[in-house]
Amino acid sequence: MDAVTAPGDLERTLRANVRGEVDFGAAARALVTMDASNYRRVPLGVVAPRDADDVAAALAVCAAAGTPVVPRGGGTSIAGQATGTGVVLDLTRHMDGLLSVDPLGRTAVVQPGLVLDGLREAVRPHGLTFGPDPSTHSRCTLGGMIGNNACGAHSVAWGTTADNVAELAVTTYAGTAHRIGSGWAGAPAGLRELVGRNLAVLRTGMAGGFSRRISGYGGLDALLPERGTGLARAFCGSEGTLGVVTEAVVRLVELPAAPALAVLGYADESAAAEAAAGLLAYGPLTVEGMAEDLVRGAAGLPRGGAWLFVEMPDEGAARALVRAADALDAVVVADPAGQRALWRIREDAAGTATRLPDGTMAWPGWEDCAVPPARLGAYLREFRALLAEHGLRGSPYGHFGEGCVHVRIDFDLVTAPGVARFRAFSEELADLVVAHGGSLSGEHGDGQARAELLPRMYGPEVIALFAAYKDVWDPAGGMNPGTLVRPARLDENLRFAVLPATPFAAEVATCVGVAKCRSTEAGGAGVMCPSYRATGEERHSPRGRARLLHEMLAGEVVTDGWRSREVAEALDLCLGCKGCRSDCPVGVDVAAYKAEFLHHHWAGRVRPASHYLLGGLPAWLRLITALRATRPANAAAGRLPLPGLTRERPLPPLAATPFTRWWRAYEGRPGAGAGVGAGPGPGPGPGDGPGTRVTLWPDTFTEYLAPETGRAAVRVLEGAGLTVGLPGGRVCCGLTYVSTGRLDRARAVLRRTLDALGEVRGPVLVLEPSCAAALRADLPALLPDDPRAHRLAAAVRTFAETLEEYAPHWTPPRLDRPVAGQTHCHQHAVLGDAADRRLRARAGLTGELSGGCCGLAGNFGFEPGHHAVSVACAEERLLPSLRAAGPDTEVLADGFSCRTQIAQLSSGRRARHLAELLAEGLAEGLEEGLPGGM
Repeated sequence: MDAVTAPGDLERTLRANVRGEVDFGAAARALVTMDASNYRRVPLGVVAPRDADDVAAALAVCAAAGTPVVPRGGGTSIAGQATGTGVVLDLTRHMDGLLSVDPLGRTAVVQPGLVLDGLREAVRPHGLTFGPDPSTHSRCTLGGMIGNNACGAHSVAWGTTADNVAELAVTTYAGTAHRIGSGWAGAPAGLRELVGRNLAVLRTGMAGGFSRRISGYGGLDALLPERGTGLARAFCGSEGTLGVVTEAVVRLVELPAAPALAVLGYADESAAAEAAAGLLAYGPLTVEGMAEDLVRGAAGLPRGGAWLFVEMPDEGAARALVRAADALDAVVVADPAGQRALWRIREDAAGTATRLPDGTMAWPGWEDCAVPPARLGAYLREFRALLAEHGLRGSPYGHFGEGCVHVRIDFDLVTAPGVARFRAFSEELADLVVAHGGSLSGEHGDGQARAELLPRMYGPEVIALFAAYKDVWDPAGGMNPGTLVRPARLDENLRFAVLPATPFAAEVATCVGVAKCRSTEAGGAGVMCPSYRATGEERHSPRGRARLLHEMLAGEVVTDGWRSREVAEALDLCLGCKGCRSDCPVGVDVAAYKAEFLHHHWAGRVRPASHYLLGGLPAWLRLITALRATRPANAAAGRLPLPGLTRERPLPPLAATPFTRWWRAYEGRPGAGAGVGAGPGPGPGPGDGPGTRVTLWPDTFTEYLAPETGRAAVRVLEGAGLTVGLPGGRVCCGLTYVSTGRLDRARAVLRRTLDALGEVRGPVLVLEPSCAAALRADLPALLPDDPRAHRLAAAVRTFAETLEEYAPHWTPPRLDRPVAGQTHCHQHAVLGDAADRRLRARAGLTGELSGGCCGLAGNFGFEPGHHAVSVACAEERLLPSLRAAGPDTEVLADGFSCRTQIAQLSSGRRARHLAELLAEGLAEGLEEGLPGGM
């Protein structure tokens, strides 16, 4: 092996010895500078080994070079232990296999990069599961769980990860392989002698432990002979400081056939905490607690100011628990869907707790300390008092049955006084936890956040033993240095220190890295994140994009600022669906970040042709219509390639008659605007406001491409007794300018729109969900100082919202047929579809629309290089749902992009707006008064 003296030499040597990918580029390094903690460390490069031999080769090269190594799984660690300054081993790209399952022996053999949910889904048909289940189960890896000794909600029944690991294959820094389980087989040289010399320390210095003593090498006493010399158990929780796990034999547990959830309401958090320990005798699978400052009005909970979520093996056991519990109120949920809805509150808590009700951000750092369950009530009271003493806020929640408390706190981690307060609070809280007999870490490990404080929890003999244990496994000290043993200070390497003091930097920093965007689970109404799900690449996840922007603003790794090629490439496949805005627990909005980046990236330069052609779509279509050139434009679009557009899909044709031209003829008819026209049900009732004027927004898509939707909406609205009008001047939501990052142009268009619109009176109905979302969210963000922008945003309503709010007594026609199709991603993310669901139910339209994104996403699917991803997004949920639909199923899609994607990819299926279906169901008599038909 050649001598390694510089990063370039190291990269070349790794490439020569490792079959997996070796990447020392700026983008690869930027993506792994952070995990889900407050910390940031910049690595030299990233290696994605293909197998254990690759791991050994990479470690040997790094050891020869004296370069540190950090193994990394899903990057969801919250204490900084998945970051490092040397080489990061990405174990998720190739080493993510489930190698075998033994249902009779209830074991599985896994690789470290396997996501927990992948294992759980594979063994579910055998009636089995892996017991530990942290809330990040859809993206955390088995290797990361072993490294942190992860636990999760079911640990009261099934224990920690260490309790569920039988054997480990481990490779040390020098490249030596070990296979360890119980007994001394596979132990590194000197470990047996070390334990023999320290039996008294292991028996006394680590005494008084409880189930959640995770801090330090908290399982080291498993090496005692009376505890079976549990080498694998002791290795769990070592946070990548001893070696790299390349394979694990894990134990599986029986999955309850029909678990039921008892939700118990208590007057306050202390009452819930004090009740938790008393429930353990009833054999619960979980005992989770949270208070009202976290739940924030969530539906389905019983009365109370705090709640315990107690899962029992069956409904009978749950009801027996309720009878025995001294709760203020209770509810038992046996329905799996109902349980999932309630558990979602808990699983999203790590993100929800990060954004306080007033919008202030709260941060990890003291996320998971634990005390014996009997001490939890007293501990929480003192913890709240300590918060108040330091002027800090946080919302505790967590595994109350085991005394483990999660909390995110609104530390100021930017200014010197704020960081000093963070340190002072951390020291005092550590003392409080220890005073209650607790552990600084209850399941996520210490990392950089708490390792410095371990001497407050353990005596000097134990701390010295930890160092000796580390040195036996890793004598050169190359595995994840600065973690657990000889740790970095808790106020070093804070990720915020490198950012400029700008509003955009503050927004980018809100990504805390919990990585819900990396989930691969499909189904439901969720949208996040289509491009990540299509590519499987971290840089195309919202977290990856936020990390790249973070590093762009920092300027250390990504050095060319707003002109960054790495950031541009990562954002290129962002569809602008805004799914992250709603589905990310902290509301990261990558679509808005992309618009801001493109605004700066192309400033003063000639933009891609698609930005001018598709970004300026409203102006081009208005010009074509003014010139009466619709027919030749359609003919040319079908024959001639247009610059900046893909040749893989046709452009939708322009309508012969724009909606506003039709409207002028319609408005001039006798009796126009009277709100007449009886549908199949009664007209406006008391409180409907007979003749309530609705301003129908002529968005670009309805105006030029789908005027039939606007005509249908007029018919339905008037059938519901409402008076319809259009804005008096030329209006535009600015969506296409925003999506292509032409923000100055978008602001100018929006100011002109507000001038043309005048004073807003009554609802403004926007049929196109993407335009409605732009007016409701982007407009006030772009013109924050213009009160007219906020008034218009507040007036915007969807079609279903308008009917529900302003014609509540109108009865829609009964259509009584099944539907399939797509809920527009912007409707899901910004507008909500509850009113649409209720309207469909009232009309007898049955079935669910698919979530996700159609993949066309306005200009995205028409741009070169995007077609494959666009189709992959449609193939995930939308197209399969249409193939499964019967021939009599109506296809619904309120978004023009969704309807276009369906028309082009679904073999003849035609999707329609809900307004069109309802218009068809109205009485024939109304149709006679509409010029031009429907």
